[in-house]
Amino acid sequence: MKRHLATVIAAAAVLMLPASAEAQAPKKGGQLKFAVSAEPPDYDCHKNTSFAFIHPVRPHYSTLLKFDDKKYPAIIGDLAQSWQVSPDNLTFTFKLKPNVKFHDGTTLTSADVKASYERIVNPPAGVVSIRKASYTDIGAIDTPDPLTVVFKLKAANAGMLAQFASPWDCIYSAAKLKEDPKFPEKNIMGTGPFKFAGHTAGSHWIGERFADYHEPGKPYLDGFRAIFVSGAAMVNALQGGEVLVEFRGQSPANRDKLVAALGDKVKVVETPWICNLVVGFNTEKKPFNDPRVRQALSLAIDRWQGSQALSKIALVRDVGGVLRPGYELAATESELAKLPGFGKDIKKSRDEAKKLLKDAGVPELKFKLTNRNVPMPYTPVGVFLIDQWRQIGLNVEHEQLETKLYQAALSGGNYEAGLDFNCDYMDEPNILLIKYVSADKSSVNYGRYNDRKLDDLYEKQMRATDTKERIKLIREFEKHALEQAYTIPTIWWHRIIVHWQQMKGWDLTPSHYVGQDLASVWLDQ
Repeated sequence: MKRHLATVIAAAAVLMLPASAEAQAPKKGGQLKFAVSAEPPDYDCHKNTSFAFIHPVRPHYSTLLKFDDKKYPAIIGDLAQSWQVSPDNLTFTFKLKPNVKFHDGTTLTSADVKASYERIVNPPAGVVSIRKASYTDIGAIDTPDPLTVVFKLKAANAGMLAQFASPWDCIYSAAKLKEDPKFPEKNIMGTGPFKFAGHTAGSHWIGERFADYHEPGKPYLDGFRAIFVSGAAMVNALQGGEVLVEFRGQSPANRDKLVAALGDKVKVVETPWICNLVVGFNTEKKPFNDPRVRQALSLAIDRWQGSQALSKIALVRDVGGVLRPGYELAATESELAKLPGFGKDIKKSRDEAKKLLKDAGVPELKFKLTNRNVPMPYTPVGVFLIDQWRQIGLNVEHEQLETKLYQAALSGGNYEAGLDFNCDYMDEPNILLIKYVSADKSSVNYGRYNDRKLDDLYEKQMRATDTKERIKLIREFEKHALEQAYTIPTIWWHRIIVHWQQMKGWDLTPSHYVGQDLASVWLDQ
């Protein structure tokens, strides 16, 4: 774990103000206005995957643990006051903070933590738990007293402690879940720093300061307003000071435009990003049930040249496989170049792609690429992919849908090929490789395939305590995944945030899901 922390911290190329500027005493008051370029499809943490959910909704909730934004990925307590892990890594015991209040005034106990995690691990009928596969090792959850919760694992899992810091693991009221297991889908009621004050569809989301928040003195803000705006309108709102920040990321062109217009009124911070756009193929629809077709479409993509061109216009930069390039467990450039779709002789790759399509009987394949109507980076990457496929004579239609329809199309199998995302809150194979394992084990596998070799390798790497052995297993997993090409990586993202200087107390991390409870943010008005 120590090696892992050091690697991520070293990789984050963050531009920071002088320490003296950040050492100001926080001021109370004011409403933070920020932009969100998409809208949450519903209100349930346990079934969502998008920044469009995290940014407006996360400030209303607490989690058991959370990441220390200033020392990411170091872990600190949120609802947990302290915790212990048994020597065999099979028992995790958490002591909860006393007198934590839900927004309705009721007191949080260990029963609420248990009910929330049982909902994730074994969701009731009709409840969707996207991360169920990540918690299959939890065998039992005990609550020996109101402030103690004990998780007992069926097998050791080196990534489990970090998973308890997941920003998606919102703790709900056991009483509300008992009344209606689907209560969180349409209702907001947590223990976070801000109470829910309203959602106007297509317009904005409002949170108000929760006076009984469990961190003394916080939050500093009176409230926040998340404004749903995207594209040029979002950049104009940021330039005009109508919003002070957009927390997901700006394109290089927008960064340069904002800095040129605003100068030292804004601060720019950048870091590598634990996020990758991937193309998923619906293997239940012909001809995408044929691995030759899928591999041909991967071989046609010139990722190396594409990354150089796209990095100038979009928030993508690095070529990588199933794990973020630069991460200690990721493939090196020389290892990648030997894998299908990552060779540097693009003519050779495309000639092979044409042969595979001909052998599969679809030399002039026509299909639709289902994409999300979020401008950055979905649109430019989608346009790039379609151009790459045209280089081998294919005719591809570009369909861009708003977030709710897009997610419904992919999760419901109503697509042929889809530009999907594989992003999460930290570099951890147990989390990021879930996208590639079998559909009957992963809620985020939209390819609708089952591959027991991938499942077996995933399980083995999870249990490997020797780093060299784990890397070997991950390389084998990656090779098989890219040869089968059910889901293919494109280009990894690079996070660029531009925010007005009066916003203080927010720290950049390599994940746009982390650090978004806004408890420490304040305005220097």
